[in-house]
Amino acid sequence: MEDEVLATVQASAPRRLFGLVTMLLLGAMLIYLGLTIGADAIGTAFLLVLGAACLWATERLRRATASAIELRRDGIYDREGTLIAAIDQIDRMDRGTFAFKPSNGFILKLSTSQERAWRPGLWWRIGRRVGVGGVTAAPQTKAMSEIIAAMIHKREG
Repeated sequence: MEDEVLATVQASAPRRLFGLVTMLLLGAMLIYLGLTIGADAIGTAFLLVLGAACLWATERLRRATASAIELRRDGIYDREGTLIAAIDQIDRMDRGTFAFKPSNGFILKLSTSQERAWRPGLWWRIGRRVGVGGVTAAPQTKAMSEIIAAMIHKREG
């Protein structure tokens, strides 16, 4: 019963493709500029390092968005089994227009601070805040946030 998946959020294919292509092109352009513009050694090194960092971020995005997020009765998990946030630790949720949240997503405020973690395009966790969203499908994140809101409301009585 605890392992029952109530909602699933995964990357939207067009948004994932756009994000990957954009990051890949940015990294490639920075490396190309670093090799061709004939800047001083510091400028060249800066462009090459920045380009390599973009390519690294592209690979992180590709791997992370191949997975999904699952809402279960006891918490929010990614498909690899990592606990993102336990339901009993969620104090409140913010999904408003002006909230500091990922695109097409929502933010959770937890009762206790957690270890930092980041899955580009899907979720991040810093301290007491968890952001879910990014290149995800809006209907899926909205459905998950509605279920979480109902679970919080039920818990609080």
